[in-house]
Amino acid sequence: MVTKYRYGELTWPEVKEAAAEDRVAVVPIATLEDHGFHLPIDTDLRLCNAVCEAAVSQAPDRAILVPAINHGYSPHHLDFPGAISIGAHTLIDYGVDVCRSLAHHGFRRILIVNGHGSNTPFIDIIARLAVVETGVLAAAVNYWAAPGVRAVVDSLRESDKIGGMNHACEFETSLYLAIAPELVDMSKAVRELSHRPSKNYWGDLIAGDGPLVMMEHWSALSESGVMGDPTKASAEKGRAFLDAAAAGIVELVDEMRARAPAVRRDHH
Repeated sequence: MVTKYRYGELTWPEVKEAAAEDRVAVVPIATLEDHGFHLPIDTDLRLCNAVCEAAVSQAPDRAILVPAINHGYSPHHLDFPGAISIGAHTLIDYGVDVCRSLAHHGFRRILIVNGHGSNTPFIDIIARLAVVETGVLAAAVNYWAAPGVRAVVDSLRESDKIGGMNHACEFETSLYLAIAPELVDMSKAVRELSHRPSKNYWGDLIAGDGPLVMMEHWSALSESGVMGDPTKASAEKGRAFLDAAAAGIVELVDEMRARAPAVRRDHH
C-alpha cells in the first residue's frame, strides 16, 4: 500500500495516525511577485512546492506535506504588477496559527520551508514562537540553503559569483525550466545586476549576503525585475538543483526526527 504524504489528501483518522507516527510536518511558504519578463509571478511558490513535494515523496513514512502558505511579505515588489503582500504581523500570526493547529493535532516536529528571500526573518520568528507557545520542535530553512545545495550549485553555475544568483536568476530559472518549461520564455530573459551596488550590501542566494541587511524598493534596483543572470539557466542544471534541495530537506527531516525532545528546567 502506498503511504499518503499530502496532508490535504488524508482523512481525519489518517491525520491522527500520521501524527502518532511522529512524522515531520513540512510547511512550504512563499509568495507571488515579479520575476522578470521571462518567468511567471508564481516562481517562488511553484519552486518551493516542487522542492517540498520531491522531498516528502522520498520520505512518506517520516514526513507529511502541508499545503503551502501561498502569500508572503513583498511590499517592496509592489511597483511591479502581480505581487501580493501580506503584512508582517499578519504573516507571523498566520504562520504561528498553522503551527499551533498542527501541534493541537499531535504533530511534534514542524519544518517550515521557505521559497521567498524576504520571508526569511518571519519564518525564523514563526518557528521560535511555535516552540515557545506550543512546545513543539519547530525549525525553518530556505530551501536553497538546505544541506548539499551550495556544493551542487557551485559545481554548475556560470553566472557572476556575486549577485549572479539572486532573483529570477540562473538558479530560479533553471529550476523552473526543469519543472514547467512551457511557462518560461527564455527569449525574454535578460542579465541584470543591481543598479545600486554596495561594498557591504550585495545579494546572492547561494554565495550569501554581505554584512549589511536592508531592502530597498525592487523598482529602484532592477528595471526588469531580474537580479542576476537567467541567460545561463538550463533544465539540466535545474534538475540537479531540485534533486540537491530535495535531498537536503530529507536530511533535515531525518535530523529533526532523531533529535530527542528537549527537557525544560525552570531555575527560579
